[in-house]
Amino acid sequence: MKTPTEQTAADKTESATSPSRKAAAPGPRTLAIDIGGTGLKASVLDTKGRMISERVRVDTPAKCGPRMMVETLAKLVAPLPAYDRVSVGFPGVVRRGKVMTAHNLGQKAWEGFDLDLALTRQLRKPVRVLNDADIQGLGAISGKGVEMVITLGTGMGSSLAEDGRLSTHLELAHHPFRKGQTYEEQLGKAALEKVGKRRWNRRVEKAIESLRILTNFNRLYIGGGNAKAIKFKLPADVKLVSNELGMRGGIWLWVERSPGSTDIFRRS
Repeated sequence: MKTPTEQTAADKTESATSPSRKAAAPGPRTLAIDIGGTGLKASVLDTKGRMISERVRVDTPAKCGPRMMVETLAKLVAPLPAYDRVSVGFPGVVRRGKVMTAHNLGQKAWEGFDLDLALTRQLRKPVRVLNDADIQGLGAISGKGVEMVITLGTGMGSSLAEDGRLSTHLELAHHPFRKGQTYEEQLGKAALEKVGKRRWNRRVEKAIESLRILTNFNRLYIGGGNAKAIKFKLPADVKLVSNELGMRGGIWLWVERSPGSTDIFRRS
């Protein structure tokens, strides 16, 4: 059986907007929401993490504060089929459902906001909120050894797990990397547009080796909208992963994961 990271190229390029052709697995359905600095995405998943509805997407509103975000998400998910619970990936540190940091959405407006409670009241379903890179990580990892995930998009996200269990979330993106700048300043969307793909790719290569020294990872997964801009040959222990995992990983917020377990993502 294949884990998510051992999917074929055809598997990975399957349209994220198309629901699974297989019959939905029985059990509770999960509304998965992925909040990004540039886009808001949502779909409904079955108990195996497969999309059973079309993925819906809208641009993230400019200067999107908490109230606008909750209202926009409610409108976004309204056309989707019925669901029993909600998983939300948020681009910042989240603890017990409350937002601690939101650098790409407006720190002052978001700090301390209980997104879990607000969405529970709005959607009238149980909600669990976690950092978006952590959710992508939960979807990507095999559950064996030390595994790291970084997401390259508007900013940079990171996640670290050991034997399938997440470590405390670190805002690695805002730590010093090189030439007096942070990882996000060197690798985010603005940097890619400013310096071009060739220089940006060299920075990503340096970042991989820096993270290897920092964490001694057994495997590193790279996701996010700008991962497609990577053009150099990756080391054997580094793989690109589908952005679809940013939503599919939300299943793990409702499922107890034992070390090495990848059962819900196995393909028949």
